[in-house]
Parts: sequence; structure tokens; C-alpha cells
Amino acid sequence: MINKVQILRKNKKITQEELARIVGVTRQTIISIESGKYIASLSLALKLAQVFGKPVEEIFILEDGE
Repeated sequence: MINKVQILRKNKKITQEELARIVGVTRQTIISIESGKYIASLSLALKLAQVFGKPVEEIFILEDGE
């Protein structure tokens, strides 16, 4: 799975810390999501979608074979 969290966060001009605070996780969680080491839970994905004003499927994209 790939994601556009880092791109969307930078476009919105917010830090990892700010995004983490908004969605109720740690900065380390945001770092892990952006680096692809952690897949967000459904509730976290929905919160991120709200923050960015995008559908979940525009933020998190399944790769072939997933």
C-alpha cells in the first residue's frame, strides 16, 4: 500500500506534530505512516481523510496484488 499523507500534509503546510495532534496520535505514528512502515487503522484513515478533505481511497492506494 502506498499513501499520499506526506504530500498532502506538506501541501496543507502543517508539521507531522500538528497532524498527529489533530488526529490524536503520536508524531512517530505519522512518521511511520509516511514512510510506509505502518498502515493506518480505518478510524485513523477516516480522520486523515477529514483533515485533508479527500476520500480515503485518494490518500491510501492499494498496489497490484494487495
